[in-house]
Amino acid sequence: MNRDQDPPAGTEHPAGIDEVTSRTVGQLTKQPPVGPDPRSAHTPRSTHTTRRPWSPRRIPAALTALLIAAAAGILLFDIARVRAGQPAAAWRVRLADELATRPLDDLWVRIGAAVIAVLGLWLIALAVTPGLRHQLPLKTPDAQVRAVLDREAAAFLLRDAAMRVPGVSGVRIRMGRHRIGTRADVRFRDPARVRADLLAALGEELDRLTLAHPPSLAVRVRTRRK
Repeated sequence: MNRDQDPPAGTEHPAGIDEVTSRTVGQLTKQPPVGPDPRSAHTPRSTHTTRRPWSPRRIPAALTALLIAAAAGILLFDIARVRAGQPAAAWRVRLADELATRPLDDLWVRIGAAVIAVLGLWLIALAVTPGLRHQLPLKTPDAQVRAVLDREAAAFLLRDAAMRVPGVSGVRIRMGRHRIGTRADVRFRDPARVRADLLAALGEELDRLTLAHPPSLAVRVRTRRK
């Protein structure tokens, strides 16, 4: 076969193959990379702290209203009797005499004043504090959403997480607003390692609970022999 002969019909020149290949490679390199666009990555949403809901405090309000209404009703009834020409009640006459003659530094006067002051401070505290201390506020993704978790339920979840730690045979958890007291019984393993695992497990569980104000952890372990 002669080397100078033209290539058979239907075949392309190698240079054309190189040109097509270079164009194809250039098109492939211009294509976007496979996978999620980093610019469209999910950004974490802002969280809002839920405040503790206000307690209606029906019992203190009802008791205070009943006491005030009873005292005012008895006093008004006695005043009406006096206006109608009847003598004043003995208790009101004695009370007026005691208030007029007893000195201010008397022991009973001080005791009565202290009791009234304590009751007044208690009512003020009820008025300016939300109450419902057994409910723990949570973090929510929206300011319009409010969520709370019962303190006993939170303690149960933490106890369940602590019982999954190897070596722990019993756990007692005291759930407070600012501090979580944990006492665990260890049957086997090194108590120091068990305590470290408990801190890690309880910390992860607290993160899952998403409390608005996570309490601090205080873990104590003790060895229990069979």
